[in-house]
Amino acid sequence: MIQVSPKLVDTAHGIMRIAAGLLFMEHGVQKLFGWLGGFGPQGGAAPLFSLFGVAGVLETFGGALIVLGLLTRPVAVILLLEMLFAFARVHLPQGFWPILSGGELALLYAGIYLYLAAAGPGRFALDRVLRRGAEPAAAQGVRT
Repeated sequence: MIQVSPKLVDTAHGIMRIAAGLLFMEHGVQKLFGWLGGFGPQGGAAPLFSLFGVAGVLETFGGALIVLGLLTRPVAVILLLEMLFAFARVHLPQGFWPILSGGELALLYAGIYLYLAAAGPGRFALDRVLRRGAEPAAAQGVRT
């Protein structure tokens, strides 16, 4: 069996979190600001007080928090639920098979956010820095 360094696994975990968050933010800025080709066939931004507007807010700011590794677990749960809702509301009515309904990306993001909710942020995360600062001095190996 091939031995893999836990440090390498943790690094890959952090890189996956950052990449997923950045890519997710692209979907959000399309909806929220009309950037990167805009939203819908006419381009432009989605109305803020619509399902797509709310999705744009979640994807832009939730994606940014995922990139930073800040509040990773609760944000990942919210984004997981958003992606399951998106699949059920937008893609499932077009057919059961995700590849035919265009829902495979929503389900892939749902899987990533499920993993992050369970496993935490991995490396390069503000959650880790903040958690380390909140540990009692004895747990950090510092003598008082």
